[in-house]
Amino acid sequence: MSRAGDVDVLSLSVHGPVGVLDLQVPAEASGIDVATEYSRQTNLPGVPVLYTRLGRPLPPEGPLADLGVVTGAVLVADLGGAPVVRRGRTGSDGGQVRRLTPGPLSALWCAVAAVAAILGGWLAASLPESSDLREITIIVLIATAAVGALPVGPLAAHRVVAVPAFAGAAAFAIAWDPAPERLPTILGVSGLAAAVAAAVARTFDQPGEESLRVWMIAGVSVFLVTGLAALADVDSQVVWALLLLVAMLAARFVPVIAVDVPDQYLLDLERLAVTAWSARERPSGRRRRIVVPHQAVTAVVARGARLVTAACVAILVIGTVSAVMLLQEATVWIDLIGARLEVLFAGGGLLLAARSYRHAAARALLRIAGLGCWAALLVAVVPGLGPTQINLLSFGALAIGALLVLVGVAAGRGWRSAWWSRRAEVAEGICGAFAVGSLVLAAGFFRVLWEITG
Repeated sequence: MSRAGDVDVLSLSVHGPVGVLDLQVPAEASGIDVATEYSRQTNLPGVPVLYTRLGRPLPPEGPLADLGVVTGAVLVADLGGAPVVRRGRTGSDGGQVRRLTPGPLSALWCAVAAVAAILGGWLAASLPESSDLREITIIVLIATAAVGALPVGPLAAHRVVAVPAFAGAAAFAIAWDPAPERLPTILGVSGLAAAVAAAVARTFDQPGEESLRVWMIAGVSVFLVTGLAALADVDSQVVWALLLLVAMLAARFVPVIAVDVPDQYLLDLERLAVTAWSARERPSGRRRRIVVPHQAVTAVVARGARLVTAACVAILVIGTVSAVMLLQEATVWIDLIGARLEVLFAGGGLLLAARSYRHAAARALLRIAGLGCWAALLVAVVPGLGPTQINLLSFGALAIGALLVLVGVAAGRGWRSAWWSRRAEVAEGICGAFAVGSLVLAAGFFRVLWEITG
């Protein structure tokens, strides 16, 4: 025991439902006094029951010194099944300090911040180079990316995901050129800047590592495609056609790469380590079975879900932008037919690929990407249609909508069919094959060969 003035003081460690609390109490204090103090400092809804480290209940009455409690003793606080709410730690004035945790609201706010950064970079690029507002905007975007990459704050898991958007927006504003043929190269430079910012943030061992990895892969891929196209001096519609095809194919191969189970949970390493001598001897005793811990399964699933969601966001952005730009850049009639066919089949491939996803957010993102491609196609096709064709298109859309309502009601009542599932697989393969084939038309290769041979 130590002394504080003339009073004997005991130093105790109390383990409870909200953590460990070190207390210094007088030796004359009772068990109920310690339990009350622990409840007050941890904001528990009630006064817990104290136990010794061996599980023996500590009597609530009587001095602790008489009960055999000495300095350094470990006590356990139990509420007896009462619900415990983590309200955060208490400040010096007794008030509660609420602890922020990443959640849906912080994810939405960071997504809005990323969109605002992209809009800011786009608006700053349209300003004159001598404009002070343009320079201030670029400086703010770069400073925000640098500060946001630091591993500080309780919401760093969501904040670092938006950091590459600020770096890419700043690079877009710096490298902007009004010439339309240079837009793919400018976007490639922006993607590279976003990838570099994601790599820098990833070096700090940030919790959003999966999303940062997607930023790196997507940014570098866009830069390589646009950079090679600029070196080869090809039309920009080639870039958009290739990116649209890559986005469609990525929707099929992302789940294969996303779920990475450690090898020790899949392979029996003891059986693999067989040598000439160990194969001859008979092992004694029962062989220990490999048990996969529940925490490891949860970590693998959570990591795969984050990676798939981030990849589907990249597919949505790249696929929709590529579809819009491809339809805008293709002007020759043969190229325009190929561009419309590629957008049609790529949108269908994305919609059919979404059905194989069991993650709700990723499935919704892929469906939005597919519908975005079809919406861009409708916007490009409808103005050139006549009244009769528009009427046929309207009646066809109504018929398809009614059919989808019936299918949705049947699926909601538990209707499933392996026959339809196989047909959907075949339809997805057909869409993918036709999208790859239409690339020759959409990129202008067929037109170039036609001109050379003609």
